[in-house]
Amino acid sequence: MDPVVGDEHADFREEVRTWLAEHLVGEFHDHRGVGSPTDDTAWDVRLAWERELSEGNWLGLTWPAEYGGRGAGLAEEIVFEYEYARAAAPARVNTQALELVGPTLLAHGSAEQKRRFLPRILAVEEMWGQGFSEPDAGSDLAAVRTKAVLADGKWHIDGQKVWTTFGDRADWLYVLCRTDPDVSLRHRGLTLLLVPVDQPGVEVRPIENIARSAEFSECFFNDARTTEDMVVGGVGNGWPVVMSTLSLERGSALMPMQLSVEREVGELVEAARGLGALDDRRLRQRLVDALIGVHIMRSTNLRVVSDLLDTHTSGAVTTAAATASKLFASTHHQRLGELAVEILGTEAIFGCDNRADNARKLFLLGRAETIYGGTSEIQRNIIAERVLGLPR
Repeated sequence: MDPVVGDEHADFREEVRTWLAEHLVGEFHDHRGVGSPTDDTAWDVRLAWERELSEGNWLGLTWPAEYGGRGAGLAEEIVFEYEYARAAAPARVNTQALELVGPTLLAHGSAEQKRRFLPRILAVEEMWGQGFSEPDAGSDLAAVRTKAVLADGKWHIDGQKVWTTFGDRADWLYVLCRTDPDVSLRHRGLTLLLVPVDQPGVEVRPIENIARSAEFSECFFNDARTTEDMVVGGVGNGWPVVMSTLSLERGSALMPMQLSVEREVGELVEAARGLGALDDRRLRQRLVDALIGVHIMRSTNLRVVSDLLDTHTSGAVTTAAATASKLFASTHHQRLGELAVEILGTEAIFGCDNRADNARKLFLLGRAETIYGGTSEIQRNIIAERVLGLPR
């Protein structure tokens, strides 16, 4: 199942394949398939690889050329992601910037914000982290209490954020703040601010996760400051801006991660064959189910992408498809991790080779997939209300 693009993109596909074959060598080749959006393994190698991609002008393919992109179409981006997954290139590290804050700025940012930030993102000169969730405002994002007050041309920010992916690597945070505490509706009075990390008022504390990786952090703001012009989408308009960011996080931004699952299933089949697990009828059936799930994931991905390409498709339909895609992919990937540990047995616990390490990470990191990017409970609510028409 290749992406649904015509022969007019055959030359572009060959360009991608050729470039990857020529550049995915040496240390980069040794780290094929390493990392994920929630795994900071081999960070320095992956950062160097991302800068290699930047040199080849492969980042921000659909972004306008004036900001360093290619101005290509979404079809080309799909082709690139499929070939990237097929080559098992290392996971990119600045996904927060490339997949979330960058497109958000393109849609809602000022001209000056675009000129200031977008070229630096594509040059991999600045890293970004997301400041949305709080200890008492995760799925209920409208309950955020981090506040920002404008005084003397600067926003003064106080509060706490948590689960900031790669927050300890970030140069900037995009932070949802409450700027008008007096409004009656919680979804109003919110503003999205761009906040520099390197200042006395910002403290970032890495949190070690269950896989022994410090990939996310909690961020404390104590009179942190950013200039008045660092508002995205207008003061008090933070909620619709953030919703557009989350639609990216639950939709096309997940495509690179989901495409890598096919490789994981293939590796697991080979491991099962070597361990004799294919003789177990039950495990063999579960591997077949895992492979079927990969095709379902790819089909739902293509549906989301097709909706994005079709200008006649409503936003509600696209949101529904993206929600269903995210919900299925996260639960299926969790089951794949459970299957990997079962097939490898004690090797998954005590083994020291790459196969055991990959199985452990697949199992442990997969536990968070039904939480980040929108919990499965929230995804089911969206489907129930917006697709099935059920009452709230």
